[in-house]
Amino acid sequence: MEFKDYYKLLEVDRTATADDIKTAYRKLARKYHPDVSKEPLAEARFKEIGEAYEVLQDPEKRAAYDQLGNRWRAGQEFTPPPDWAAGFEFTPGGASAAEATDYSDFFSTLFGNFSRHSASTRAHGEDHHAKIFIALEDAFHGGTQTITLRAPQVNAQGQVVLQERSLHVQIPKGIREGQHIRLIKQGAPGVNGMPAGDLYLEVCFHPHPLYQIQGRDLSLSLPLAPWEAALGATIKAPTPTGVVEVKIPPGSQSGRKLRLKGRGIPGEPAGDLYLVLEVVLPAAETEQAQQIYHTMARELAFNPRHSLGV
Repeated sequence: MEFKDYYKLLEVDRTATADDIKTAYRKLARKYHPDVSKEPLAEARFKEIGEAYEVLQDPEKRAAYDQLGNRWRAGQEFTPPPDWAAGFEFTPGGASAAEATDYSDFFSTLFGNFSRHSASTRAHGEDHHAKIFIALEDAFHGGTQTITLRAPQVNAQGQVVLQERSLHVQIPKGIREGQHIRLIKQGAPGVNGMPAGDLYLEVCFHPHPLYQIQGRDLSLSLPLAPWEAALGATIKAPTPTGVVEVKIPPGSQSGRKLRLKGRGIPGEPAGDLYLVLEVVLPAAETEQAQQIYHTMARELAFNPRHSLGV
C-alpha cells in the first residue's frame, strides 16, 4: 500500500489553516475537474485531490493523519503501526459509500472507523471512541490505570490542535482484545443542559515477548533439546501466572501442541494456554559436539526425507 501525502496533493504546508486548505482545494478542483480540464490524467488527479480534502478539512481525520508524522514520502510502501491511533478520541462512524468506492486503500485502512465531521443535531452529546493498549498481564489481574487521551480542536487561527485529558479507568479482569470499556458521560458535552455522550475505549494488547493471543487462548513456543523430545522429559514452562512443570511425551516433534487447560485469559470459561514444541539443535561448534553428531549419523538409521520418497 502506498503512502499518500495529502498536504503535497493539495499543495499546502502542514501548518495550513482550515481556510488555506479550502482555498487550495477549490483552486485545484477547478483546474482538474474532468468535465472541463485539459490536463493529463485529470480525473485521477481530481479524485486524489478530493480524498486529500476529505481528510484535511475534517479536524478528526487531519489530527489522526498528523500522528503519522512526516517520516514517509508519497508513493513509499506503507503499513500503519498497530498503535498509530492509540489514545486518540474520535466520533464513531464508517466511511460513506462514495468514500468506499472512490478513495484509496490508504484512506480505507486509516479512516474506515472515522465519520465525516459534522455538527450533531441530537440534544445529548455525541459518543466518542478511542483505542487503548494494555499489557496482557492486566487482563489477568485487572486494576485501575490512568490513560491520556487526545481530541482535536480547531483554534482561533483555524488550525487543528490536540487537547489532552487524563482519565482513571478500571480494567476488568478477564477482558479480551477488541472488547470495549464504556465510560458514561465522558463523550462530547450535551447542549441546553442535556447529558454528555459516552466514551467507548477499545482494548488492545501490547505485543508480548512470549505469548501469541487469540481470544482468551494463548500460545507459547516452547524450545526442547533433541533428547527431551526423543526420550520425554519433565521441564519447566512459563505461564502468565507463574512457572509450571510440563511433561513432554517421548517421540515429540516440532509443531506438536500441548494444552494447559484454563491457563489462558480468565473468564467463564477461562482460555487455554497452548505450548507449541520446538526442537532446537545444539550448535556443532566444538570437536566433541561434531563427534557426537557424526556418531548419530553413523549409528541411527534415520532418513528425515523418507516421506518424500527420497
